Amino acid sequence: MEKKILLKDEPLLQHPLLLLFALVIGFIFMDPFHFGPLGGHDYRPVKHDVAPYKQVMASWPKDNRSRLGSGKLEFVNEVYGPESLEFDLLGRGPYTGMADGRVVRWMGDSLGWETFATVTPTWSEKLCANGIQSTKGKQSKHEHRCGRPLGLRFDRNNGDLYIADAYFGLLVVGPEGGLATPLATHVDGKHILFANDLDIHKNGSIFFTDTSKRYNRVNHFFSLLEGEATGRLLRYDPTTGTTHVVLDELAFPNGVQISKDHSFLLFTETTNCRLMKYWLEGPRTGQVDIVANLPGYPDNVRLNERGEFWVAIDCCRTPMQEVLAHYPWIKSFYFRLPLKMSFLARMTAMEMYTVISLFNDKGEILEVLEDQKGEVMKLVSEVKEVNGKLWIGTVAHNHIATLPYP
Repeated sequence: MEKKILLKDEPLLQHPLLLLFALVIGFIFMDPFHFGPLGGHDYRPVKHDVAPYKQVMASWPKDNRSRLGSGKLEFVNEVYGPESLEFDLLGRGPYTGMADGRVVRWMGDSLGWETFATVTPTWSEKLCANGIQSTKGKQSKHEHRCGRPLGLRFDRNNGDLYIADAYFGLLVVGPEGGLATPLATHVDGKHILFANDLDIHKNGSIFFTDTSKRYNRVNHFFSLLEGEATGRLLRYDPTTGTTHVVLDELAFPNGVQISKDHSFLLFTETTNCRLMKYWLEGPRTGQVDIVANLPGYPDNVRLNERGEFWVAIDCCRTPMQEVLAHYPWIKSFYFRLPLKMSFLARMTAMEMYTVISLFNDKGEILEVLEDQKGEVMKLVSEVKEVNGKLWIGTVAHNHIATLPYP
């Protein structure tokens, strides 16, 4: 009698295929031999807040002419992962941060590119200067020693260049360049793990993003996969030399841009595919609004002379990605499958291309430009409008793109 009850309570033993299936599932979840792309990582997927896919895509205008695809490639294989682009008080430039750890500037056809600044005294040509290989995985093991300058901003009052470096935090270098001086490397006694972008307030404060407290830049993809929200918006106070947390629990905060009248700033939340507003003045000071839900993953946001905002977007979201965002247990299983990450991404119908969009201060869409075939670039980091031309940077490619506008 006892034996019959035992068998009755253990249906897996009566169904070998079901037992095998359960063992396979358990093996995949544990991944003891690290066969999956997440092998060895403390992967903790969570549910995160993404607007409904159909709702966003139904209202998003398309660029049927794919006008961004007619852009011009500039400085091919001369710059490596130029994320952010700046021009100094005399109009010289562009300046850009590169994957080899330098900030460089364009000196014209006769002189070409020159090193303007480095972010660490340990930078060396032998260790860090890997040319066009700098945007490949080979460079990743050197980034923490060489630096990775991301957001750049000139102080329009004195010509100082402020740098958000992914490993060395917030830094500044004078108008003549050289070795940058660290300003903010810690907040609340803890190291700033992933400084990303910045902007300068009229009172001298520097607002900048710290993308994650769990993952640095090299491992940023795991932050996106998890949906984790440990990122922060920070403020550096130059009068006291202190750094403060403005907003916490953000999902991959990325680009930062203060409005023309300095009443608010916009920042992007890459994981949640949205553009956010933080009020700096007025009756809503300190409050946060959703400005726009986006069709893809935004990076930097930049102001033009008319007070409008260019947003760089890696497009596009898919219905499957929305399912994974809402059901992290599925994501936990899926990305532990013993398959290459590139294959798993294709299976979710992820096919990235470049979209840039122009918004007014109310969050209304004024312009959408797309490169649907990836002819200019497949991944975009920043769009800067200067003197009738769009300058387009990318953290992933070895060139800059330009496009006349309007």
